[in-house]
Amino acid sequence: MSAGVVGENVGRPPARVVVVDDQTVVREGIVMLLGLLPGIEVVGSGGDGEEALSLVAELSPDVVLMDLRMPRCDGAEATRRIREQYPGTQVVILTTYADDASLFPALRAGARGYLTKDAGGDEIVRAVEDVLSGDAGLSPKIQRRLLDRLSQPESPAPEPKEPPDGLTAREGEVLALIADGLSNQEIAKALHVSTATVKTHINNLFAKTGLKDRAQAVRYAYRHGLATPPGTSTP
Repeated sequence: MSAGVVGENVGRPPARVVVVDDQTVVREGIVMLLGLLPGIEVVGSGGDGEEALSLVAELSPDVVLMDLRMPRCDGAEATRRIREQYPGTQVVILTTYADDASLFPALRAGARGYLTKDAGGDEIVRAVEDVLSGDAGLSPKIQRRLLDRLSQPESPAPEPKEPPDGLTAREGEVLALIADGLSNQEIAKALHVSTATVKTHINNLFAKTGLKDRAQAVRYAYRHGLATPPGTSTP
C-alpha cells in the first residue's frame, strides 16, 4: 500500500481508528501508513478479533480497520460482535482476500467497507470518510464484484445433500447457517435451541472436519454443497 494525495477534511475532527491484523509487520505497516494520512488518528492496534473487541470497548473508536483471517476470533465474527455491542463503531475490512467466501460473510456481519491490501492511502481515507457519513466504503474492485453477483439471475436452492465427514444433519444445518453469515445467537434463534447448544454443535463439527475458523467453515460448506455461494447457479 502507498499513501495517496488527499485533501484535508476541513471542519471534521480526525477519525479515531483501530487497526487489527494478526501479522505484526503488516499491522505496523498499516499503522505507519495511516499516520501519514490526513483526517485519521490511530488510537490502537491488535492482533485478533478478541483484541479488537477489547480495544473497541476501551477506546470507542470511530472505525476499525479489520483483517479477516485471524486466530481466536476471525474478522467476520469480530465484526458481528462489534456491530451488535458497539453500534457507534463502524468496521472496514482490510484484507488480502476478495473471494465470495470472504466478502459476503463480512458484509452480512455488518462491515460497511471492504478494501484489499493493495489499496492506496487515498482509498483508505475515502472508505473511512464514507462509512462515517453513512455510505458504503467499498473499493471499485469490490463494487464490480457485487454488481456482477447481483446482475446474475437467482437460482433455486440446491437439493439437500448428505453431510460429509460424519456430520449429523443438525451439524450440517449449523454449518449452512454459518455460511449464510449468521451469528451463534442468530443460529440459536433460527433452530430454536440455546446458544450453548449451537456452540457444542460448532465445536463438534470443527473437530470432525478439522476446520479452524468460520471462514474455513464457509468454504467447506460451499465445497460440499451444504450452502450455495451468492450468485452461483446450480446445474
